[in-house]
Amino acid sequence: MSRDKALALAREQGLDLILVAEKANPPVAKIIDFSKFKYQQSKKTKSGTTKTKATNVKEVRFTPFMAENDFNTRLERAREFLADGHKVKLVVKFTGRQITRKEFGISQMDKAVQSLSDIAKLEQDPKWLGKLYVGQIKPTKQIKKDEQDQN
Repeated sequence: MSRDKALALAREQGLDLILVAEKANPPVAKIIDFSKFKYQQSKKTKSGTTKTKATNVKEVRFTPFMAENDFNTRLERAREFLADGHKVKLVVKFTGRQITRKEFGISQMDKAVQSLSDIAKLEQDPKWLGKLYVGQIKPTKQIKKDEQDQN
C-alpha cells in the first residue's frame, strides 16, 4: 500500500502511522496509537534485562597463627559482606614452614565457620589448593544494616 493511502487510513481511524522497519524492502509500517507503541517498546527493552541481584564473592584471608583481635576484625568484615548479600570465600594462607602445621589452619577455618553460622551456611566445604585452605559460605537470610548496627 502506498504511503499516502496508509496515512489516510490511519487518520480515518484516528491512529498514527508508525514506521517499524525502515530498511526493509518495502518498508514496514503499522497503524497504531503512538503512546501504545512506545509502551510496547519499553516493555520489550525491560524484558531483556534480568532482575536478579548480582552476588559477588568476597574474600577474607586468615593465617594459621593469627592474633585473636586480628581474627575478630576479619570476622566482622566477613559479617559485613554477608549482610550485604555477598558470598564470602574464607581462605587460610600458609607461608613458609607453616604448612607443616596444617591442623592450626583447619582449626582457624572451623572457628570462622562456627562464628558465622548464625548468619551464614557453608556452601563449599573447605579444601586444599596448594598452600591455601579454602572454603565458601553464603548468607542464610538478608540482614538489614540497621539490625546489624543494633547488635
